[in-house]
Amino acid sequence: MRNLNLDLLKRIVATYSPSGNETRVCELIKEEVKDYADEVYTDPLGNLIVRKKGQGKKVLLAGHMDQIGLMVTYIDDKGFIRFTNVGGISPAVTFSQRVIFENGTIGVVGCEKIDSLKDLTLDKLFIDIGASSKEEAEEKISIGDICVYYSEVIMDDKNIIAPALDDRIGCFIMIEILKSLKASENDIYFVFTVQEEVGTRGAKTAGYAIEPDIAISYDVTATGDTPKSKPMAVKLGDGPAVKIKDNSILCHPKVKNLMIEQAEKNSIPYQLEVLEFGGTDSGAIHLTRAGVPSGVLSIPSRYIHSDCEMVSLIDVSNAVELSLRILEEEI
Repeated sequence: MRNLNLDLLKRIVATYSPSGNETRVCELIKEEVKDYADEVYTDPLGNLIVRKKGQGKKVLLAGHMDQIGLMVTYIDDKGFIRFTNVGGISPAVTFSQRVIFENGTIGVVGCEKIDSLKDLTLDKLFIDIGASSKEEAEEKISIGDICVYYSEVIMDDKNIIAPALDDRIGCFIMIEILKSLKASENDIYFVFTVQEEVGTRGAKTAGYAIEPDIAISYDVTATGDTPKSKPMAVKLGDGPAVKIKDNSILCHPKVKNLMIEQAEKNSIPYQLEVLEFGGTDSGAIHLTRAGVPSGVLSIPSRYIHSDCEMVSLIDVSNAVELSLRILEEEI
């Protein structure tokens, strides 16, 4: 396994940056990559674009910086907070979670009395920050503020468990690629996108502006390796997954085959992924301008969109290795 910067990985996944407010993780990444790139800038929507110049084809690599969250919609007279979702929030996962706001305020998600878990919906939930009145709550929290799941990052020599691995793990992989890339004829744009969780919005504008010849996104994907899970030919630890399809894209054969060929040529383990739901930044990028041949290299993850997403470090290492082999080729 590669010598990954695991301290950086911990810091990235622990950084507060929900959709629409990705500033903190953007600044962290910018500081980390500035000495390895020829050009670093943010576009009007907030995407961080890091360019490694080359004379060949334009290659766009994308991973999204944002994470799902809960947005405050109402504060009642007793200081309890109602919220709406920012991205894909499950009521069952959210109930009893700790959450943290941008200013460091921590709360717990509680629930009204319900007769059955079948009645558990987001509008039955509330956030308790320990306030005893609306006025006290409003000293810390305002309408429109966003909180995210608050949980300790756990890591051993095999796996990492943390919130926001969707998709800070993709961002981390791109940083590792940039730092390790020795030479490439390709003109490579590492794009750390915003607002993926609310509709791949950053990818749309970045793809349009850069107009790449080819695009690869890095994101998590589901697995089929837990008890009685939905059958799926993806397992934790069996290698990064070359996407074939999800709800946003049928991956271009050129890109899919390029990944497979380099994996087999360099004896890098990989899996094939058919995801029957969801989407990634490539779903937006491949439809920009006249169209962009696009694919996705996915990282198998258990418990996506929870506070305990689980990823195998060997899959991360192999994703970096495969990407380097791809980029060393003249595309």
